Amino acid sequence: MKLILFISSFVLTLHSCSQESGSDPNLKKRNRQSDAKLDTLVLGGGCYWCVEAVYERLEGVEEVVSGYSGGEMKDPSYEQVCSGRTGHAEVVRVVFDSTKTSVYDVLKVFFTVHDPTTLNRQGADVGTQYRSVIFYRNEEQRKISIELIASLNSEKAYSSPIVTEVSPLINFYLAEDYHQDYYAKNPNQGYCRLLVQPKVEKFEKVFKDKLKIGDK
Repeated sequence: MKLILFISSFVLTLHSCSQESGSDPNLKKRNRQSDAKLDTLVLGGGCYWCVEAVYERLEGVEEVVSGYSGGEMKDPSYEQVCSGRTGHAEVVRVVFDSTKTSVYDVLKVFFTVHDPTTLNRQGADVGTQYRSVIFYRNEEQRKISIELIASLNSEKAYSSPIVTEVSPLINFYLAEDYHQDYYAKNPNQGYCRLLVQPKVEKFEKVFKDKLKIGDK
């Protein structure tokens, strides 16, 4: 509860992530993929099934794709990443409309639905591939990430310091097809019921005013 209250107050003081007005009357007629108002964040918060399922419900998000990032191996497989020897983390690429949400909003969700204080671990999922990480694409994203982490630590929003890695985005490799939309396709699978569903439910409770219309 302390974390939720802090995040709500912090957004009022953060000036660098204000949204554009979106006053262009022809905006809806533009090709979505070429619209300059689309932005992208690549995030790792444990198993990508969990993170993907949450962001697919956030208002303003246009696309969520599971993949691998942060390592040196080119086009790794799931099995290779799971070995912990590729340097990659399981991540999601979140494409969002910055007239409806913001970098800060996306990160606010990120720090609420996973534990950023456990190094290379989320629950029973252990290894560098499950590390908490933000891969930023530009200086604005880096600055917002660093400022938010510093503020959360200062306010002792968690009982332990945040260990989330903040690194530039160098690569992103698409995960195998069967990993995409995994929770939506397998809601009754054991892992989904025990681990993914609780995160989704927490998100829907905390951010009920930010849900896509169909998920309200």
